[in-house]
Amino acid sequence: MYQIVTIEDTVRVPPNMFDQPLKEITAELLNRKYVGEVDKNLGILVIVTDVLEHDEGKVVIGDGSAFYHVKFNALFYTPTLHEVVDGEVIEIIEFGAFVRIGPMDGLVHVSQITNDYITYDMKRGALVANETDKSLDEGDFVRARIVALSMKGNNTKDCKIGLTMRQPGLGRFEWIEEEKLKL
Repeated sequence: MYQIVTIEDTVRVPPNMFDQPLKEITAELLNRKYVGEVDKNLGILVIVTDVLEHDEGKVVIGDGSAFYHVKFNALFYTPTLHEVVDGEVIEIIEFGAFVRIGPMDGLVHVSQITNDYITYDMKRGALVANETDKSLDEGDFVRARIVALSMKGNNTKDCKIGLTMRQPGLGRFEWIEEEKLKL
């Protein structure tokens, strides 16, 4: 789930940036600092969208920078258990496929791809079903459900998302369309 949250923070603006518009430079500095960071309550900060207000800057003795207290909007992505997500297969490995869902990657284990037995085709770098003509390759677009979630640590590398595509209406987009035609 995506949400926009209003946050307050203090931003240090170095002297070489004084000639730039304050709202633009504070948004840039906030993005450098926070994009990709994980908050246990809010999720992953995707981007600072807008600086709403700021106070008059203060200069600290011994530091030529100006410090501004700012209020800003930020877009967060919070994966939730049982959420249905669309994504792109970015890597196929022997035991499953990594799927990019927004700012994060999730893993679909081979046992969670289809009801058919799946094997890894090393030459193609694909996962192939034994009894049907279904296969999963890098670059395929899929719909999956989040079935396991761990949001530990402060960055996306520490977060783990388990996905399934074995339920009705899930899987590679072409499989979903084929199922619709059968109805």
